[in-house]
Amino acid sequence: MPSSSVTPEPAVAAGDDPRSYAMLLSEVYDATMAGTRAPARPRDVIADSWKRLLGKGIDPDRHCPPNVDSSGLDALRHASGLFSVLDDVSRGLNSVIDGGDNILVVADARGRVLWRYGAPRVLGNADRLGFVEGAQWSENAVGTNAIGTALASHRAVQVFSAEHFLRSHHAWTCAGAPIKDPRTGQVVGIVDVSGPAATVHPTTVALVDLVARLAESQLREAHDRTLNRLRTVAAPILARVGRPALAVDQHGWVAAVDSLPPHSRIMLPDDGVPGRTWIPSLGACDVESLPGGWLVRLAEEDAGGPAPSRVTLDLRDGAAPSLDVVGGFGTWRRDISPRHAEILHVLATHRQGRSAPELAADLYGDRSRVVTVRAEMSRLRRQYVGLVLGKPYRFPETAVVDVVYPDDATTLLPASTAPAIRAARGIR
Repeated sequence: MPSSSVTPEPAVAAGDDPRSYAMLLSEVYDATMAGTRAPARPRDVIADSWKRLLGKGIDPDRHCPPNVDSSGLDALRHASGLFSVLDDVSRGLNSVIDGGDNILVVADARGRVLWRYGAPRVLGNADRLGFVEGAQWSENAVGTNAIGTALASHRAVQVFSAEHFLRSHHAWTCAGAPIKDPRTGQVVGIVDVSGPAATVHPTTVALVDLVARLAESQLREAHDRTLNRLRTVAAPILARVGRPALAVDQHGWVAAVDSLPPHSRIMLPDDGVPGRTWIPSLGACDVESLPGGWLVRLAEEDAGGPAPSRVTLDLRDGAAPSLDVVGGFGTWRRDISPRHAEILHVLATHRQGRSAPELAADLYGDRSRVVTVRAEMSRLRRQYVGLVLGKPYRFPETAVVDVVYPDDATTLLPASTAPAIRAARGIR
């Protein structure tokens, strides 16, 4: 998935006097925190961050050292998937930290500091802020900063002096950029360069962003090498399996497929393989270990597909609804589209089932749109084999179906215009 093409915005433009700008920022900061008229507006990315934090009641004058948990640091490093790009990141930013004023930090997708490099003097200054390995540097933990704000905004950001939400951080400048999984677009880590405010430079954020993009390219190449190795191993095995099968890596990415429609990824169960399992887009499958992955074979036709025993539709985050399914062959969780969330919500609240005209009225306010409904239901049932039955469309009677709603009913799937969802917002 391509990275964002948004050009990183430096905190201090080329030609500006950092000291004068820092004084202006201090005045803007003081006025904003006091709720009075400011002499200028902060940059949008900073204003958005301050608004988020003020809305949570965080005190900008109270510096609490961030939570530090170094006991599980090695496990966090391995889980991040960033080991393979660490050398490239450090080489790419070596010139920035060579002078001894800045430190290089790599954090995970939750803002936890995994690695840091720099001269002892600047590392000592960072220690006093709790900017250490194992520390949590999300916005909620330490306010506006390049790591937390890059995570919140999904973009490269430079934070200079009084742009930091906590007053105790005003002596610093930092530039951070997200590293995104090239397969999914999800943020997997942050590259950050931090140092004294006097070291601010307008090109730093662009350099950090470039190094993050190079890291993504390295991740993509590493993934391709993994799939190619698995493909070499799996090809002769697939040729003699005798029934539809796939070879996938440890995370379900497909290296090779035989006698099945193309797939890029399948969802493996959370509670592990091998053995007989149920895969949403395939149904009942037999899974066996391969070097570097799994051989997934469709179960024999008479094996039957296990009905789910519990289905949980999680709608707390209207922008990212998800589905948890527990069944006889395992447990899995998957993010779902807003349209599928609408459909599953309707079926969860009408356990007796809905006909195509009824669903058309629920989703579009027009009972005649049955062709559209049937096409959407066909896609849904292909993705989640055995989850929804037909004639009428319904969950299996044996399944316990739960819906987890947001605390504020008016935020239920906020982008939805479906009549059924609008009604649900009003009755809860």
